[in-house]
Amino acid sequence: MTMNRGIIWLSGVLGFSFYLACTSVDSTAWENYTDAGTERYEQARYAEAEELFFAALKEAESFGEKDTRLATTLNDLALLFTDQGKYAEAEPFFQRSLAIYEKALGPEHLDVAIILNNLGLLYTDQGKYAEAEPFFQRSLAIREKALGPEYPDVATSLENYAFLLQEMDRNTEADKLGERAKAIRDKEMAR
Repeated sequence: MTMNRGIIWLSGVLGFSFYLACTSVDSTAWENYTDAGTERYEQARYAEAEELFFAALKEAESFGEKDTRLATTLNDLALLFTDQGKYAEAEPFFQRSLAIYEKALGPEHLDVAIILNNLGLLYTDQGKYAEAEPFFQRSLAIREKALGPEYPDVATSLENYAFLLQEMDRNTEADKLGERAKAIRDKEMAR
C-alpha cells in the first residue's frame, strides 16, 4: 500500500481567535507581515516570505513568550525552511513553537498536535524515523481524544504515521493505519 502524507499548515490565521481573547496588544503589523509572508510563501517566493516572517517574528516577540502568535510565527518559519530542505534551521523553530503552545494551551490541545505532526514530518524527511515516531504517536493520540476516532484530521495523522511505518519497513502496521485512514476518508466522502 502506498501512503500519501498530508502536510498540515498552521498559518497565522488559525490561532487568531485565541490570541484576540487573551491580549490587548495591537497586532496589526504582525497580521500584515504574516499575511504577506503567507502569500509570498504560497507563491514560492521564499526569500521574500522569509523576510516577512522574520518581521512578523520581531512583532510577535513583543507579545510575550506565552503568546500563540509567537508560536504561529515560529511554525510558519519552520515550515518555510522545511520546504527548502533547511532542516537544521527549521527544527529549533518547531521546538520553540511546540513549547509555547504547550505552555499557553496545554499539552493536549489540537494546535500542539499540529506542531507534533510537523516535527514528525521534519524528522521523516531527514530519515530520522526513530525520532519521528513519538511525535506522530502523540499527535494521533491528541487528535483521537479531542476529535474522536473518525474525524478527518485523525485520518491525516494516521496517514502520516503509516507513511513513516512504511519507510521503516513495518508494512503490516502501516497497512492497518492506512486502512483505518481510508475508512475515515471514505465515510467523509459519502457525506
